[in-house]
Amino acid sequence: MSKFTAKMFFILLFCSLTAHAQPDSGFSLNLAVKGDIVDFSVDNLGNIYLINSGNGLKKVSARGDSLAVYNDVKRYGRIYSMDVTNPLKILLFYREFATIVMLDRFLNIVNTIDLRKLNIFQAKAIGLAYDNNVWVYDELEGKIKKIADDGSLVDASTDIRQFADPVPEPDIIADQSGLVYLYDSARGAYIFDYYGAFQKHIPLIGWLDFNVIEKNLLGRNQQYFFRYQLNDPEVQRRTIPPAYLPSLKIIIMPSTVYTLKQGGLEIYSQNK
Repeated sequence: MSKFTAKMFFILLFCSLTAHAQPDSGFSLNLAVKGDIVDFSVDNLGNIYLINSGNGLKKVSARGDSLAVYNDVKRYGRIYSMDVTNPLKILLFYREFATIVMLDRFLNIVNTIDLRKLNIFQAKAIGLAYDNNVWVYDELEGKIKKIADDGSLVDASTDIRQFADPVPEPDIIADQSGLVYLYDSARGAYIFDYYGAFQKHIPLIGWLDFNVIEKNLLGRNQQYFFRYQLNDPEVQRRTIPPAYLPSLKIIIMPSTVYTLKQGGLEIYSQNK
């Protein structure tokens, strides 16, 4: 998700979205992408990355035009997650094979990292680092590790098991504004600095679609959007507009809301 100010986010999510996404509320349905879609993500240029049930990946423009296709679906099993923080360096994580595949903007393979060669056999989550290296959470050692493109180990945190009980099992690593976030829906968010030093644990339990924008922790359940600021102990919540529900996944971008439903992806844009 692209960076934008906390003020802009507050206006977008906690003012306009509470008006139930009717045309007169400031948001209306702009595009529907029908078809077999089980997951998706959006980069900071508005490009959309769609994964189908056959494990294929397709990149489409903000207008829904097809831009590229990645169909190397048999080599590493199921795509567990993807990181499109950098549109020029797409990360696909194949957790079953402890493998990271890097794609260029045309979805061509440019690099592959076999984490097992680094003795990382239980990689739980990965994410792009601020310096274009890759964060990996090694569950077996209880450490966040930074991996270079050549597969070498750049850095590692202290053992999380020394201060976390129970030990987190994160599905998400987010690198934002000088901090690294691990999110485990059963235990909450664990925050580290770029040197791997533990900063804080926040028990934000059961959130879906966890994300971080400028130290705003964002998520939802089936009824509410949530927002937590690091300098504010209160969790803010707003009712999700009925037009967005039921959703398998929701991503909020500046002036745009993406909702994945059973029949495909719906894109709501802010009225001009």
